[in-house]
Amino acid sequence: MDNELPSILLNVAVDEFAKLPGVGRKTALRLVLHLLKQPITDVEKFGNAFIRLRNEIKHCKICNNLSDNDICEICSNHNRNQSIICVVESIRDVLSIERTQQFNGLYHVLGGIISPIDGIAPSDLNVDLLVQRIKNGNVKEILLALNTTMEGETTCYYLHKKISGLNVEITTLARGVNFGDELEYTDELTLGKSILNRQPFIK
Repeated sequence: MDNELPSILLNVAVDEFAKLPGVGRKTALRLVLHLLKQPITDVEKFGNAFIRLRNEIKHCKICNNLSDNDICEICSNHNRNQSIICVVESIRDVLSIERTQQFNGLYHVLGGIISPIDGIAPSDLNVDLLVQRIKNGNVKEILLALNTTMEGETTCYYLHKKISGLNVEITTLARGVNFGDELEYTDELTLGKSILNRQPFIK
């Protein structure tokens, strides 16, 4: 398709869009052509939004969620239940759970799950900060809300070993979420019920 494009600049722009997950060259070309039809001020605003995002976005110092500030809005919200922390793999999972409106506690974003095939070891995860939060705060429950894949289950067992002696209740999602499911793609009703009906984590 490269040779079909009449402009080097057009080809470069299409190549950059095509690097995005799930975006092929045809979709990339359609997006680029759409932007070319927009006022230059809108295109500049579009580009600057991502430049500013990349330069200024932070990870919350408490939970590792994305934030505009050092402490995210969830951690700084005193109306949230401070005694329960929901442990998730990624920020996408935080968004999925928040959409259910069935959880009012805090979060802890691991930044991944244990996966030897992908070269992700326990030391690559944000676990030490979770342990410190439990030791320092008034945490009474840890809800392990990881994907129900083999890697997710392995990570749950590892976390259980790390925190089982810290005097907190350890729970997990009810099995409305089937084995192999990813939270990001689980419908809100099922995920919400799985949170409400969470159960003790069994080794």
